Amino acid sequence: MADPPRRPTTGPQDGDDAGLRDGTGPPILRHKRYDQPSLFLPENLLREARRQKGLAEARVPRVCALDPDGDIVHHLVSGNVARRNPFWACYHTSLHDVEYDGVSFGILGSVVGAPFAVLVAEELFASGCELLIHVTSAGQIAREPDPPFFVLIEKALRDEGTSYHYLPPGRYSDIDARLLLILEGAFDGLTVQVRRGATWTTDAPFRETPAAIEAARSQGFLAVEMEAAGLYAFARARARSVVCFAHVTNRMGTKIGDFEKGAEAGSRDALRVIAETAKAWRRGKR
Repeated sequence: MADPPRRPTTGPQDGDDAGLRDGTGPPILRHKRYDQPSLFLPENLLREARRQKGLAEARVPRVCALDPDGDIVHHLVSGNVARRNPFWACYHTSLHDVEYDGVSFGILGSVVGAPFAVLVAEELFASGCELLIHVTSAGQIAREPDPPFFVLIEKALRDEGTSYHYLPPGRYSDIDARLLLILEGAFDGLTVQVRRGATWTTDAPFRETPAAIEAARSQGFLAVEMEAAGLYAFARARARSVVCFAHVTNRMGTKIGDFEKGAEAGSRDALRVIAETAKAWRRGKR
């Protein structure tokens, strides 16, 4: 049986470092107290949402997926493969239940950016989710190969804000090593390419300057996306199982004919990646 993700150690507290003591450090690094639980809990938010919406309490599927672009959800709904979950109490999203290739999972679309993705992740795990699979479209940083292809994100550069609310300052958020081991060889039988490597997580996609892109390329990053660093920091801090994929589909619009994902807007390939991830995790739980 796979061990649960490891919990983080307590990091530096407000005032431990120069720049925080004298008030010159950025506000995002101050008053975090990583050893203290939050006062505002997802369980309480969902309780009030259920009360207001008149919803019964029920568990979501053990495996759930986030689809920031919404193309996978659209593909499933239009094909009558997905049905809306009647118990999901989130104020901001709809959850759809899916049966695909022997795997049952829930999926949510249009959850874009680390703050939104982590908010929904908190609510999913508070509702019974045990594995969250995230598949986001991403811009290519590495020069090869030609898109589209997938990246199993091993670590993500923390060039966003959400991760700093969950973990002490650091360069990367990374996938739990035991989850990575479970996924070894899981995608070998797929026709679509799934690479392993690092990505750059940004909060500002339209500030991907030539200098920033070249710096990321020189450090070996394969792609740039908007959620993985926040999700992996959340996973580490809250001892949750999260796997992030970048579906590298574009060169940031620098070429005519960019942003082509493949058949059904890449949904079929993405569903195969989701299914094989869930199967590998299921095997690792035995």
